[in-house]
Amino acid sequence: MEVILKDDVKGLGYKNDIVTVKPGYGRNYLLPQGLAVLADKTNKKIVAENVRQAAHKAEKVKADAQSVADKIGDVVLDIPAKVGESGKIFGRVTTLQLTDALKAKGIEVDRKRVSFDSEPSVVGSYTATVDLHREVKHKLNFNVVAE
Repeated sequence: MEVILKDDVKGLGYKNDIVTVKPGYGRNYLLPQGLAVLADKTNKKIVAENVRQAAHKAEKVKADAQSVADKIGDVVLDIPAKVGESGKIFGRVTTLQLTDALKAKGIEVDRKRVSFDSEPSVVGSYTATVDLHREVKHKLNFNVVAE
C-alpha cells in the first residue's frame, strides 16, 4: 500500500515522502492518526505542487536546522544521575534530560528529535543523535556523572 506522509514518522520517512507500507499499518494507524493519505494520482499531484511551492521555504528550514547544529557544535553535556557503588545508573537517562541541558545552554531542541546511539546504563561518555532536518543530523556527546 502506497501512502504519502503528512508528517515526519520516525523510522518510516519524512513529510511528503511516498512510502510503501503494509496495508494494516496504513489502514489502522497512519490514516486514522492523520499521519498519511493514500498515494493516489490526485494526492500525488497535490503533494508535488505543494513541494514545488514550498521549495524556497524548505531552504530556510534547512538553514535554520544547520544553524542549530552549528550552535550545538562540539558541546559536551554533563548529565547527573543517581548511581550505585558499581557505577550502574538507578533509573534512566532520558532525552528530556538532554534537551533540558541544551536549553540551559540556550539551544532549543524538541526531545522527540533526540535518540540515543547506545542506551546509557553506567557512568561514562555516550553519544546521541539529534535529527534536526532530513539532511541535518548532528552527534551530541554527553557524559553521565554521579550526583
